[in-house]
Amino acid sequence: MRSPLQAQVVQWLVQPGDPVRLGQPLLVVEAMKMEHELPAERDGRLADRLVAPGDTVNAGDPLWRIEPLVVPAPTPAAEPPSPAAPAADSEALHRLRARLAFVEDAARPEAVARRHALGLRTARENVADLCDPGSFIEYGALAVAAQAARRSEAELIAQTPADGLVTGIGAVNGALFGAERSRTAVLAYDATVLAGTQGMRNHQKTDRLLGIALDQRLPVVLFAEGGGGRPGDTDMPIVAGLHVGTFAAMARLSGRVPSIGIAAGRCFAGNAALLGCCDLVIATRGSNIGMGGPAMVEGGGLGRFPPEAIGPAQVQHANGVIDLLVDGEAQAVAAARRALAFFQGRVAPVPSPPPERLREALPASRSRSYDSRAVLHGLADGGSALWLREGFGLGIHTALARFDGRAVGVLVNNPRHLGGAIDPDAADKAARFMRWCDAHGLPLLSLVDTPGFMVGPEVEARAQVRHASRLFVAAAALRVPFFSVVLRKGFGLGAMGMTAGGFHAPGFTVAWPGAEFGAMGLEGAVRLGYRKELEAVPEGPQRQALFDELLARQIAQGAAIPMATTLEIDAVIDPADTRAWLLRGLEGAKLRDGPAVRTVDPW
Repeated sequence: MRSPLQAQVVQWLVQPGDPVRLGQPLLVVEAMKMEHELPAERDGRLADRLVAPGDTVNAGDPLWRIEPLVVPAPTPAAEPPSPAAPAADSEALHRLRARLAFVEDAARPEAVARRHALGLRTARENVADLCDPGSFIEYGALAVAAQAARRSEAELIAQTPADGLVTGIGAVNGALFGAERSRTAVLAYDATVLAGTQGMRNHQKTDRLLGIALDQRLPVVLFAEGGGGRPGDTDMPIVAGLHVGTFAAMARLSGRVPSIGIAAGRCFAGNAALLGCCDLVIATRGSNIGMGGPAMVEGGGLGRFPPEAIGPAQVQHANGVIDLLVDGEAQAVAAARRALAFFQGRVAPVPSPPPERLREALPASRSRSYDSRAVLHGLADGGSALWLREGFGLGIHTALARFDGRAVGVLVNNPRHLGGAIDPDAADKAARFMRWCDAHGLPLLSLVDTPGFMVGPEVEARAQVRHASRLFVAAAALRVPFFSVVLRKGFGLGAMGMTAGGFHAPGFTVAWPGAEFGAMGLEGAVRLGYRKELEAVPEGPQRQALFDELLARQIAQGAAIPMATTLEIDAVIDPADTRAWLLRGLEGAKLRDGPAVRTVDPW
């Protein structure tokens, strides 16, 4: 056997006279600081060793001589045996495992116990619940706080695992959508580590994962809990730390990938800012969310408050910060999985209720209020509707639902609030919802029952003109298919706002048989249009009789069939046919040409 390279002989692995087999390592040599095992070129017996440890050999120099065996050699194995792992590798693996053990919850039983005593889960417990078993790969697990100038390495490893932030990529809903569509970027702030504050390495981890999410178009789930910037990091020469790119990186995801934020416990300052950038905010009833915690409030000279007094969940749900309010973290994680599924793809259809039931969905009286959400429950796949932002903008319900397994965004007027009139909050809620669905390609369905925009001195003092106009601006930019069904009242500008700007803007605008239409509410139209006639009649039964007669004429003129006769709407349909109309519309509908809305308004 001749040397294949120039090297120095390190060690013989066999003795003269030993039987050898093809491929068996015989000699170790070193070249360029790397050790190489040289194998036997054939079966036989090692007759001579032609070099010794410490010798330098050149390429082509003889190394050993193998002679045939006198007795048959053992049957060779199918593959040469793998060499045993070097001891150094085993030691390195042991050190890695020992180091990673400090990252796990088991290494901090006291911190975990305190967490559980509050009725809360750890960051890693939430991540494990969200992601499919065995799917999560963690980025930056070995990070510690940048405080080597103040703390020992052992202390940092033990007390600041992962620098207070668990980041990585896992699968969510993989059983439904497969490996590719289920990939999700996950970030979970650990409130047990330095109170969930954001340190420099913490920011580096966030920026890294958000960059991957943007590049690979991965949805993001954020568990936001803790405070803002951490003043105790000493290893980087900074003054204020306002140059970090984390918040801009989170904002750049808006409109490009779905993002869901979950808040439990105390979520203040920087954590709250990241949460507010998310498309969908889920929070537990015991949570608090605020742009500044007690220390910041007191530092600003604004008084002393306990954490629970700042941004409690019931306040943030009513003012629109929270989209989904749930009882606890388990429910929050379940809601996140369910919400994310609407943006991951189509699922197997679930039967809907018998369509004939929709004929009884509205009260017999044209002026009787009702729960309009029941109409969607009667239309959509069974159990698919997910109602969002129900504490805010009560005049319009917004929901994600499925029709034949396909995700659709739904707007529904609420007759139980202001008779279905659209006030500033409802307009804001609907406009943002349309932009959100458009950004991620979800078709829209509008179920209309409104007397129009709310009017009067009080609502105008709240900038109603600007808020109402957001419906038209948002609708004008839509690329996704839009469909409208007028259930009962379709009056004025408000009805136009609910139909993407006008009755001919949607892919179809249809009405149920009892629907009524007009430039304004019919009662108001009679009072204004026939004021002189009414005032000419004595007040009392006679005037009321004339009013009723005129109103009946208006109802007849503004009924669904005359509207369809003049082609102001596309059809009058049997309520039982509503689902069939929508499914046919969805089959042929495509995105309009033009750029997608690049961001989803946080409000």
